Amino acid sequence: MQLLKNDYFDNMGLAEIRAKVEKGERLTFEDGMKLFECPEPLAVGALANMVRTRMHGNKAFYVVNQHINYTNVCINGCVFCAYQREEGQDGSFVLTKADALAKLEAAALAPREVHIVGGCHPKLGLAYFEDILSAIKERYPKVVLKCFTAVEIAHFASIEGITTKEVLTRLNKAGLDMLPGGGAEIFAPEVREQICPRKSTADEWLAVHEEAHALGMKTNCTMLFGHIESREDRIDHLVRLRESQDRGGGYTCFIPLPFLTENSQLTIEQPLTGLEELRTIAVSRLMLDNIPHIKAYWVMLGVKQAQAALKFGADDFDGTVVEEKIGHEAGATSQQGMTRSELEEMIRGCGCTPVERDGYFNEV
Repeated sequence: MQLLKNDYFDNMGLAEIRAKVEKGERLTFEDGMKLFECPEPLAVGALANMVRTRMHGNKAFYVVNQHINYTNVCINGCVFCAYQREEGQDGSFVLTKADALAKLEAAALAPREVHIVGGCHPKLGLAYFEDILSAIKERYPKVVLKCFTAVEIAHFASIEGITTKEVLTRLNKAGLDMLPGGGAEIFAPEVREQICPRKSTADEWLAVHEEAHALGMKTNCTMLFGHIESREDRIDHLVRLRESQDRGGGYTCFIPLPFLTENSQLTIEQPLTGLEELRTIAVSRLMLDNIPHIKAYWVMLGVKQAQAALKFGADDFDGTVVEEKIGHEAGATSQQGMTRSELEEMIRGCGCTPVERDGYFNEV
C-alpha cells in the first residue's frame, strides 16, 4: 500500500494532498482545483474512497422512501428545467391531500422517509402544505418528512407575507422534519443569472438552511453540475457549503446532481463524461470534510454509475423512491423505483455492505 501511495498518488502531483488526507486536514480551494486537474481521475477516486472508508467502513446506506411531487406549476421558469409548466398549461397538475395519501398507501412498503417537493405555484398557500404534512404524520407517525427546498420556503414566505423563519416554524409544527437540498443549483451568481434568474440567490438559499438548523432541523444540500459552470464554480460551491456547515452543523448529506441535457433548453457545449461525474463526486467527498454523507443518487446517475460512485467517495445509495418526476422529465432513463432487495443487490454487487437507514441516517 505504501508503494501505491508513493509511486501512484505522488507521481500524479498529489503528494501534499495525500498527506493532508491521511492526517485528516482540511483541503483548500487550490487543493480542490489540483484534484480536478489531476490527469488520473482514478487517483482522485482512490483518495476519496480512503476518506469514505475511514468514515463509514464498507457500509453503503439506503432508505425505504417515497418521492411525491405535488405540482409542476412554477413561476420560476428556470432555463434548465424540463419539469415546469404554467398554470393552466396542458400537462400541469396539482395534487390534493387525498392524492398524496393515496400514493403512499399504494406503495408496497410503508416509507421511513417521505420526500415532497414541487414547483413554486403562484396560488398554493401555506395552509395547503400544513394540511398535507399533518395528514401524512397522522397516518404515518414515525415517518421522517423531508419536504420543500429552500426556494419553496422562500416562495411560501413571499405568498404569505411572513418571514422564512415563520414558514419553517409553522411547517415544523405541522410535521416537517427535514429540508431536502434542492434549489442550490450552483452558487456562482453569474451562472445563476443565466440558468435560474428568478430563483433565490445563493445567500438566500444558505440563509434558509441555516435558519432550519437553528430551529433544530437537519437538512441536505446539493450541487447541480455539468452545465455552464466551471470547475472553479464547483469548488466555490463546495467551500461555501463547508463554511455554512461550520456555522450551523445541520447538513446531513450532500447530493451531487449531474445535469441531464436531453430535455433541457440549455445548450451544453461539452456534456459531462462518466469519469467527470465520478471525479466531481470524489472531489466533493474530499472537500466536504464536515458533512457526513455523500449520496450516489441513482435516479439521476443511473444505477451502474451510482454503483461506481460508491468507490469514488459516496456512501449512500438513496432509496426505493417509487415515483420521481423532475429528474425523469429532464431525461433520466433510470427506472422509477427499486425494491429493498434490488437496492441491497446493487450495493453488494460493488462489494459494499448494505445498511438500511431512516431519514436521519440512523441504522434500522
